[in-house]
Amino acid sequence: MIATAESPYRGRFAPSPTGPLHQGSLLAALASFLDARHNGGRWLVRMEDLDPPREEAGAARSILDSLRNHGLHWDGDVLFQSRRGAAYSAALARLAAGGHLFSCDCTRALLGPDGACCGHCRERQGQLAGPSAIRVAVPPDCHIEFTDQIQGVVTTALGAASADFVVKRKDGLFAYQLAVVVDDAWQEINHVVRGSDLLDSTARQIFLQQLLGQPTPRYSHIPVITDASGQKLSKQNHAPALDDHNAPANLRAALHFLNQQQPPAALATSGEILAFATRCWTPGNIPALMSIDAASH
Repeated sequence: MIATAESPYRGRFAPSPTGPLHQGSLLAALASFLDARHNGGRWLVRMEDLDPPREEAGAARSILDSLRNHGLHWDGDVLFQSRRGAAYSAALARLAAGGHLFSCDCTRALLGPDGACCGHCRERQGQLAGPSAIRVAVPPDCHIEFTDQIQGVVTTALGAASADFVVKRKDGLFAYQLAVVVDDAWQEINHVVRGSDLLDSTARQIFLQQLLGQPTPRYSHIPVITDASGQKLSKQNHAPALDDHNAPANLRAALHFLNQQQPPAALATSGEILAFATRCWTPGNIPALMSIDAASH
């Protein structure tokens, strides 16, 4: 996770505005922030507001306020994906010109595991009449391999595991996989530090990067925090919102989960804690696990 002189470090934190920042999302924000700052790089924030039905009113502002209150100040302007439709449409046009897309009118009842198309839509394109999703065609023998900076070598039989995934939904909304690839390239992101819950998305994103002729960032997937039932701390699972008044304690807890050196007790402010944590940042200490039980910490 070291940037070269030819490619200065550019990282990002990309939350979805489906609720306020919680301890699990702070972990991802802090890890990406410290990795960027330790390497003298830029740290960007992108709001992944692509799915209005799932968004919570005021959540985007709340997330940004929490980041500021924890001393996690980003570089440049926040990028809102809801304003990037033209860029996503252009990427779809490029994929279509290369013969990589097809329409799919499968109902939920027809979809297979992981939302796979099971209606033989690729063979009956001329017969589709109703609303359709747009999928990218994945060759059956497609394998994607990359080295994650924390989890190690990851190999995915993409043609079997995530065949023909959606890039534009039937309701007309652009899919996450397409948007993140387009925006990472446009923002020149070359280091992605995020939660392990997104590890299985990485092969699909690398596949799209290859089709679009875009570079592949270095990926680092940190373990997610789970509750007593083994569920990831998330907005969907009603994880409690961070108390911004306890920002220093929240940061110390996150550093503990990341197995980083604890700042001296005399460092009382978020700024002091972050300065210490940036100097002492040691990615090699992060557990090479998919999840960590909150109760064990």
